[in-house]
Amino acid sequence: MLKASLGIDIGSISTKGVVREAGGQILAHEYLWTEGNPVDAVKRLLCSLRAKLPNSVEIEGIGTTGSARKLVGAMLGADIVKNEITAHAVGTLSKFPDVRTILEIGGQDSKIILIRDGIVVDYAMNTLCAAGTGAFLVAQSKRLGIPMEDMGKMALDSRRPVKIAARCAVFAESDMIHKAQTGHSKEDLVAGLCVAVVSNYINNVGHGKKILSPVVFQGGVSKNAGVVQAFRKITGLDILVDNESHLAGALGCAILAHQTVIAKTSQNVEKSARRFSFEVDNMNFRTAGHECDICPNHCEIMLAYSDDTLLNAWGNRCQKWETKTLVNL
Repeated sequence: MLKASLGIDIGSISTKGVVREAGGQILAHEYLWTEGNPVDAVKRLLCSLRAKLPNSVEIEGIGTTGSARKLVGAMLGADIVKNEITAHAVGTLSKFPDVRTILEIGGQDSKIILIRDGIVVDYAMNTLCAAGTGAFLVAQSKRLGIPMEDMGKMALDSRRPVKIAARCAVFAESDMIHKAQTGHSKEDLVAGLCVAVVSNYINNVGHGKKILSPVVFQGGVSKNAGVVQAFRKITGLDILVDNESHLAGALGCAILAHQTVIAKTSQNVEKSARRFSFEVDNMNFRTAGHECDICPNHCEIMLAYSDDTLLNAWGNRCQKWETKTLVNL
């Protein structure tokens, strides 16, 4: 059997998966839309990955990251559930060992990660303003009637990018509508949007951060050539974009899962009785919310079940909910 690890990065907009064998080769990968249902998205992801893999592959380690990492980790019995900063850093360092700055713009949030000598020394995230995210570009592409995949190329055809207010999504959208009404071309509007996204990112996420080369740009927005060009012009630096940059978080989780399995083996830690299978179509997985009233904290607990078996619980501020000695709700 060919031993491999599975890394899943599940966000609010997209879900990514990578299957990596122990030697470092990526055996299969997938990128699809979450569509507001992370459980269904993971099922679809696993079905797609299974179709791309030979039967000789055995998944020995699983890692999850992203906004739904705990949910998916409980669903699959993950060996490690990691934050996005660590996952992206590990995945990027595996391909760019000298990287010092990671710029990442996803669907609903964006982040910057500063790395020195292979170690994360600082980071920042933006989860409040949509103007510096992919969701803003998606909304404007629909407004302009331009497919998202065409926006980058169209931006490169612009000769005079329109100046668009980049303080927040509301101001930017209002300003863009006004500029469109005054007769600016779509090429100039799209180029202006790309510059606005980068300006918002630099002034908010990157505020006070020293951006040093090598710089790697990742996330779904890194596929937009207009945004890449805007980053290069505004920072004055070369911006590296890997063909699989959108998979960095999932790749990092696959690497971390492999390392976790190796560590457990060397320490003779007993493996979980749950065995991973790509056959998840029939899994009766459900979640339930519960407000704990034992103390004044009133923690909002999320419980994850497979059939009637409690898999995990999170959202707690004390150890009670970590013992899993709970009644089914």
